[in-house]
Amino acid sequence: MATIKNPIEWSWLQLRAGARHLGDVGGAVSGQDTQMLEGLRVQKLTLADLRASLQAGLQDFSACRSDVLFIALIYPLAGLLLVRTIFNEGLLPLLFPMISGFALIGPLAAVGLYEMSRRREKGLEATWSKAFSVFSSPSFGAIVILGFALIGIFIAWLACAQIVYTLTLGPEPPQSVEAFLEATFRTNGGRSMIVIGSLAGFGFALLVLAGSVVSFPLLLDRKVGVIVAVKTSLRVTLANPVVIGAWGLIVAGGLLLGALPAFLGLIFVMPILGHATWHLYRRAVSARMEP
Repeated sequence: MATIKNPIEWSWLQLRAGARHLGDVGGAVSGQDTQMLEGLRVQKLTLADLRASLQAGLQDFSACRSDVLFIALIYPLAGLLLVRTIFNEGLLPLLFPMISGFALIGPLAAVGLYEMSRRREKGLEATWSKAFSVFSSPSFGAIVILGFALIGIFIAWLACAQIVYTLTLGPEPPQSVEAFLEATFRTNGGRSMIVIGSLAGFGFALLVLAGSVVSFPLLLDRKVGVIVAVKTSLRVTLANPVVIGAWGLIVAGGLLLGALPAFLGLIFVMPILGHATWHLYRRAVSARMEP
């Protein structure tokens, strides 16, 4: 007979279910590489597909608004905590890299939203608690591994940004926000920092975009390994460079705008982009065989 579980018991059951899928690390990385790659077909995309995906994402957001907003509250709270840490630790030069670099871990942060869209598509319950069904996904181990890879890239980007600051305006930290802005926009070193930092950031963003644009939705949808998911994402990018590039600009612009008003815009921007990513995956990848 089913019983109502308290939040602690429910959370423990979800974590335990996830732990069961972390056992086979090798399978989480490779999966059935050749077989699954042969069973996945990459589609040609147009800008109309981006528009349709965003519209579908907005519909998912509207249908699950109360549950999605409950989940999305974590994004501005995490952002404000990071900003407070930066100011308390005297890491002002890392403020913009931290905000812009959120796009690097965005695919991981939106996994619960992908799951809600997946469940809604299948006619299943899509409440906030069901977003944690990712813990019991057969590909949960692969999701964790790919997630750690994105976190590693994010940390590498921050380290790169710090190196760029040290070589151009550093190594001493700025004395105030005004002094930092003055040095950034009115000195040759500051202009060099902007140019070099922007080029480096573009490289990191391109790496993550190409390797993760459909990776996490694919891992939720099918029991595949990290290699299959990343290879499929790269295939989608190579087959649709202009469309995926446009999608990257939409995501980066949306996250940046959402982060500006004290990160509060992320409560709305992140869910819409997350749901839309699921629908973009559906348009980008089809299967020759059933999962």
